[in-house]
Amino acid sequence: MKSNLIIISLVVFGITGCGRPERENIDFVEWGKYWFQGKAEISSFDLIQYRYGEAREGEAVMIFVTEDFSRKNQVKLDEPEKAGRDKISVLKLNQTRDFVTGIYPYHMMLSVFTPTKEEGLGIKFTASSQEWCGQTFTQMNRKGEETYTGKLFSYFEQEGDQSFSVEGIMEDDLWNLIRINPSEIPTGNVKMLPSLLYQRLSHREFKTEPAFIKLEKMSESRSQLELTYSSGIRTLKILYENAFPYQILEWEEIQNRPNGEKEITHAKRKAIKIIDYWKRNKLEDEFLRRELKLTY
Repeated sequence: MKSNLIIISLVVFGITGCGRPERENIDFVEWGKYWFQGKAEISSFDLIQYRYGEAREGEAVMIFVTEDFSRKNQVKLDEPEKAGRDKISVLKLNQTRDFVTGIYPYHMMLSVFTPTKEEGLGIKFTASSQEWCGQTFTQMNRKGEETYTGKLFSYFEQEGDQSFSVEGIMEDDLWNLIRINPSEIPTGNVKMLPSLLYQRLSHREFKTEPAFIKLEKMSESRSQLELTYSSGIRTLKILYENAFPYQILEWEEIQNRPNGEKEITHAKRKAIKIIDYWKRNKLEDEFLRRELKLTY
């Protein structure tokens, strides 16, 4: 009996002691020189955002930065040096969108956390929207290979506060997978959960949909990801540099209306900066906003 217990313990140790395999086809020495230098990449974009059937001028910002994350709690670690095996390196994207509808403004934000070295899809996704009617917040956490549990807190009575789960790939993960290496992107037919920002604007149910992903080289220096939903309602196109660090240049979200009209949300990069922005919080640092051509 004792020997059996030892064998079982060794098996359990072997299962829990082995880490997930690393991503392949990535030179993490070169990768780390860019992403582990203790700074973030900030890009600003001119934004045309469709809302209530009309095109609105606005601004988008994308901030990419690596962080030490907790596997268990799925939050940023305060003391990563003490976390041991709970620590996992992630690439974080914070994307903001600011635009005005008539008299009142919209402030939207998406956050995505994806493992850097380890194989696997995004770990955590959050999205929030604030406008003069009220605010909403959505959070989704990975519980399996492609299983996510989520919660929505909303001021709309029909939505209320709700919990849900889905199985598939998160559309919002595609941004980070491009930046890690486009070879990490699953192509062909997939089960995809539409973007959390799109869900917020459309109020669609949280469920995965059949979709198709293709990567296409557009020129010697640029490639494009195209995601098309089988329903024909929506297409996402992301244009990026096809050499490391695969910077994102512009994107389009095409929504086909029942009457045949197309609503095209479009963003084009206007400035980029590599900087430790969390240390630049004094009045004298505001000139950096002008360098990033920020207006909101």
